[in-house]
Amino acid sequence: MNRNPRPTFLEFFAGGGMARIGLGNGWTCAFANDFDPVKAATYRANFGADEGHFQQGDVFALSAETLPTADLAWASSPCQDFSLAGARAGLAGGKSSAFFGFWTLMKAMSAEERAPPVIVIENVVGLLTSHHGDDFNALCGALSQEGYRFGAVEIDASAFVPQSRPRVFVIATRLPTAGLEGASGFHSRAIREAAARLPEDLKAHWIWWGVPSPPARNTDLAAMLEPDTAVTWNPPERTEALLALMALSHRQAVEARIQAGGRSVGAVFRRMRGGQQRAEVRFDGLAGCLRTPRGGSSRQTLLVIDEGRVRSRLLTPREGARLMGLPDSYQLPASQTSGLQVVGDGVAVPAVRWLAETLLEPLVYSKTASLAAE
Repeated sequence: MNRNPRPTFLEFFAGGGMARIGLGNGWTCAFANDFDPVKAATYRANFGADEGHFQQGDVFALSAETLPTADLAWASSPCQDFSLAGARAGLAGGKSSAFFGFWTLMKAMSAEERAPPVIVIENVVGLLTSHHGDDFNALCGALSQEGYRFGAVEIDASAFVPQSRPRVFVIATRLPTAGLEGASGFHSRAIREAAARLPEDLKAHWIWWGVPSPPARNTDLAAMLEPDTAVTWNPPERTEALLALMALSHRQAVEARIQAGGRSVGAVFRRMRGGQQRAEVRFDGLAGCLRTPRGGSSRQTLLVIDEGRVRSRLLTPREGARLMGLPDSYQLPASQTSGLQVVGDGVAVPAVRWLAETLLEPLVYSKTASLAAE
């Protein structure tokens, strides 16, 4: 077992390293992996000083014998098959099945009696209901078979940054959990229903993690934006076309802000409603969930109303990075499309930091204290 005062972790499906940034300098990354060349290049650009631990390639090609022993394994496996926007193929889906590559490694490390005592699996909320809950049951069953107790929380990034981005974090452990169980505002209805659907033998291994709620967020979407003079705006005719796609209620919301004067910033998505393409705007100070730039409907647009003038433009990669909680020092790919791909596929940094501070670190440090007492 690791006796280093800084706990170590393995980061699978690492992307641009956002889980690593969220865990923070109090942790040591012992190994990281991602298949995507753009994300791998971004990871190396930001953590190049110790890039030797990073291995680009298919998770199925990794060998447990080459993985270092660590305190935690983090897996943000591809989520398309769980997403409400996807085909919902579940754990058997082509992309989300990458989870099985990760789990094969965990089982092999367990057989060697050196599996990480804490595992975090992060995914979209659709994981809880995919195939009527069967996929979540299967995940919990796999954890149970390897001696882990487990629980889940649903954390929306909007608790920390002005972006609506709900995600499920399944936290499994073999360690004592005294003082870490209890009520939590992150026990969403979807979490409670998923736990209730578990077979009785798996319910016996369920943990209600007592993750506290963070202080109220004090930033909004407008605070994340670049100066108006530093960005490219859509031509007026494109903005008019966007407004024309809005249903009456959304157009009325725009008109109300025009009449009120001042400055308002809204986030716009294009969606299919009843077989028609619609533009939907929100003025609640939040961006919609960032997505990867695959197809026009996934590109988030900003609508800015300033003293009666209405303009629109696309969200920039740097603004997207800020909405993920990344510092401006974070190096993004030169290509806008690649930059949006990296941030759109990531995990919100402050959500990881909160989970680490309130749950993961107490878990790991309690293990270290137990070892020191032996």
